[in-house]
Amino acid sequence: MGPTSAQNHHNGLGRRDLIKRSAALGLIAVPTMGFLSACASGSGDSDDEKVDKGKKSEENPLAVNESAGMEFVLFNGGFGDEYAKDAVKEYEKKFPKAKVKFRSTTEITPELQPRFNSGSPPDLIDNSGAKQMDMGVLASKKQLADLTPMLDAPSIDDPAKKVRDTLRPGIVEMGQLDGDPVLIMYYAYTVYGVWYSKKLLNSLDAEYPQTWDDMLAVCAKAKKKGIAPWTYAGKHPYYLPFSLYPMIAKVGGREVLDSIDNLEPNAWKHPAVKTCFEAYYELYKKGYILKGTPGLDHIQSQTAWTEGKALFLPNGSWVENEAAKTMPDDFDLAVSAPSGIDDSDKMPFGTMWAAGGEPFIVPSKAKNPDGGMEQLRIMLSEASSKNFTGKVKSLTAYNGGTDGIELTPGLKSAVAALETAGENVVNPRMQDWYVALQKEKIGVGGLGEMMAGRLTPVEAIKKIQKYADDTAKDDSIKKYKHR
Repeated sequence: MGPTSAQNHHNGLGRRDLIKRSAALGLIAVPTMGFLSACASGSGDSDDEKVDKGKKSEENPLAVNESAGMEFVLFNGGFGDEYAKDAVKEYEKKFPKAKVKFRSTTEITPELQPRFNSGSPPDLIDNSGAKQMDMGVLASKKQLADLTPMLDAPSIDDPAKKVRDTLRPGIVEMGQLDGDPVLIMYYAYTVYGVWYSKKLLNSLDAEYPQTWDDMLAVCAKAKKKGIAPWTYAGKHPYYLPFSLYPMIAKVGGREVLDSIDNLEPNAWKHPAVKTCFEAYYELYKKGYILKGTPGLDHIQSQTAWTEGKALFLPNGSWVENEAAKTMPDDFDLAVSAPSGIDDSDKMPFGTMWAAGGEPFIVPSKAKNPDGGMEQLRIMLSEASSKNFTGKVKSLTAYNGGTDGIELTPGLKSAVAALETAGENVVNPRMQDWYVALQKEKIGVGGLGEMMAGRLTPVEAIKKIQKYADDTAKDDSIKKYKHR
């Protein structure tokens, strides 16, 4: 959420800056509001600059102008940009007269916000990372094109099938923020959970724990051997929900997460939330968190983990690719659904979070929106999907694309975890619907402070509930609900 999207790969703040930032969280919304106002007043002149449509045919169902240029900006995070460059080559092969302007960046909002404000955005954007643009703001200001024409177009591999019929369950619905229009195409399919080295866990003569008592027992074993049981991206503590949110669903039922997403009054005061917060806080109280973790960014925490300094790490399936440089060949990467509390949990062990990641958008004021959608159609082919999976060790929204590919340990484990989960897959939408609330407030201001020992679970819940209530009362923020 991916990062996010789900994936969020970035430079973070030092501990002192983090404390200052947390104290000033009431000001966080100001830049976002500035963006909202700017989007609302963005120039509409770009409509006059749209390229002419091309000739519609079986080979060109979106009527792309075959000689028009197309601009594609990609978030350069854990998946890198090689897979997108390969897809661009396929576009240029199909339209040899068209010139594609491609670039990758981690500075999505700083670089693209002015482009939206002036009414001249690129044709296709991977709107991901820490500096992603707020999707809710873009949608509420009609800045996103409806991707339905692309989804209803024939798929690259089988013209008898629409693109939408080749995608994993739930992907289309994720892109529907308000009604039927599909405004976002989540390209990656991310498995979130608790990641670990099977080799290291086996060295402790232990199995992955299914209950919290068992988790604490494994942690005690690890600590006794000089291994920190847990670490996480301390500077970006909104990684913690990758395992904490599905744990809350396991304990209290998926409806608890739905009520949180829906900004319902007292949603954060549900007993399951308190139970899970107390469980995680116990990791801090017992000294089961790697020393210095609150000051580590995602790369530093992952590196400490791959070096065997810590056992468990909450993360998404991009971690196998992102941490590849420091991961030993015999690391034997694995992922598991979060441990629950005990047999009284509402959902079975195996309940996990898996969802689309890497949100791609076509701006409504793009000069060549047809070209942007055609690039997406190419990326959603079996060949492009296999290329992505083979190169970055993660699944795509395309429902398949693994035949003939030797799965890496982490990817193989992720597929197995999905099979174990079956229907018990949850998809909290907070990180898609309310970016600032999820990252800066729930993440940094709430969970980050609690796991650093500066808030108790009760204090953290009270603070987060107020953040949620303030968002619910803010009429300038578009609201969404599970349907």
